[in-house]
Amino acid sequence: MKIIDRYILKSYLTRLISVFTICMFIFVIQTFWLFIDELAGKGLDLLIIGKFLLYYSPKLIPLVLPLSVLLASLMTFGSLSENYEFAAMKSTGISLQRALLGLVIFHIALGIGTFYFSNHVIPYGELKSYNLRRNLAKLEPTLAIREGIFNEIGQYNIKVKNKYGDNDRFLEDVIIHEYTPNKQNNIVIKAERGEMKNEPTDPNLKLVLYNGNRYEEVIPKKVKDRERIPHAKVSFEEYEMNIDLSQFNNVDLEEEKITTSYRMQKIDQLLVSIDTLQTNFSEELEVFNRNFSKKSVVSSLVRDEKKLIESSALPNHLLDFIITDKDWKKSRVYDESMSKIQNALRDLSIKRGPFFAYQKLINVHKITFQEKYTLLFVSLLLFLIGASLGAIIRKGGLGLPLVLSVIIFLTYHYIGLFGKNAAEDNSISPIIASWLSTLILAPFSYILTKRASADKGFISLYDVYAPILNLIKKIPFPKKS
Repeated sequence: MKIIDRYILKSYLTRLISVFTICMFIFVIQTFWLFIDELAGKGLDLLIIGKFLLYYSPKLIPLVLPLSVLLASLMTFGSLSENYEFAAMKSTGISLQRALLGLVIFHIALGIGTFYFSNHVIPYGELKSYNLRRNLAKLEPTLAIREGIFNEIGQYNIKVKNKYGDNDRFLEDVIIHEYTPNKQNNIVIKAERGEMKNEPTDPNLKLVLYNGNRYEEVIPKKVKDRERIPHAKVSFEEYEMNIDLSQFNNVDLEEEKITTSYRMQKIDQLLVSIDTLQTNFSEELEVFNRNFSKKSVVSSLVRDEKKLIESSALPNHLLDFIITDKDWKKSRVYDESMSKIQNALRDLSIKRGPFFAYQKLINVHKITFQEKYTLLFVSLLLFLIGASLGAIIRKGGLGLPLVLSVIIFLTYHYIGLFGKNAAEDNSISPIIASWLSTLILAPFSYILTKRASADKGFISLYDVYAPILNLIKKIPFPKKS
């Protein structure tokens, strides 16, 4: 490797690592705020939160890496052009293509590494993050009785009007709903005041209530006795309750029940899943087609028409319908036909939703499969665009390069996003949708690299109006006499 290659590579990698670190940090913070409602108020320690963010981070690489490559290349080559370092290179016979050669090789290796990362690390991170998030959703908020609202603690629902005293252990105007084994609210306890007594090592919460009543709805075994709505009422001056907290939030966060999602699968697993889903979907369509054809009025008319063509005679029931003069037979035929058509439309409407969902599931599998290959080329193409634009605009730093990078990246990202949404609805092919952004980037990067190598600007007005002038010259205008 020559000195010039090492110099350019070092300048580029320094910016790439810095930009990637900053962008990754921003995206991780954004992810934390996205799931703040699911993480806050559940007594989670920093280790669990950090583990969740660590497992979720691999999903961010396909977003962060292209943006980092684009911005770093724009800053690097814009700075080289701004400081006339490219002019010095060209004066010694080093062209732009030669200056890009070392980084092109680097990005080819980076694309291969990204492919293996998306095929192994991202599915593993998706498996861990999805199951951890699912387990965290089972956790209840930390044990705290808030004023003015019902607080569900185990099999009790507790509401207090006011709390006071040391550690808010004294309660005022207490209402408790106790769930019975049949999951119904048959017991209600009301007290003027209460007191919480429990030790830090005690798994039970001791709640003492004063001056209240206990109401219980009694459900007799005989149905006739239930009509009288019997209940029991007990008044008390002091009532002691022990609430078991040993099973409160007893959730295994390492449990992994979901392991077959399409985002958790590698390429070979996706191929098997796609083939299985398509086979099952085709079988379901065939079965529904056969059953629907047997009940369809149109199908029966088609079969009768074939018989008519073969025998050159009208079927008997059609003949009777035509020659009869009795209106009641015509009315009955109309009613039966309308009933069958309505039933057929109802069957189609019922099956439309499941078939659409099944086809969408197949499409998202295909999109995920193709996305693993598109990452091979995205970094290289965005690097060529960024390097060419940097050489053209001749601006380094975080000003204009940052603005251009964001605009180009958002354009690339939203084109791919709209294509994937259309492919999920089966509007376009999943293969075209997955490669749409890459196919647009390829000619764009080629044109920019060619213009930068020829020291041409980003937009040439001559290239815009020259074809129009040539077209006007070819129009045969009438000559003046």
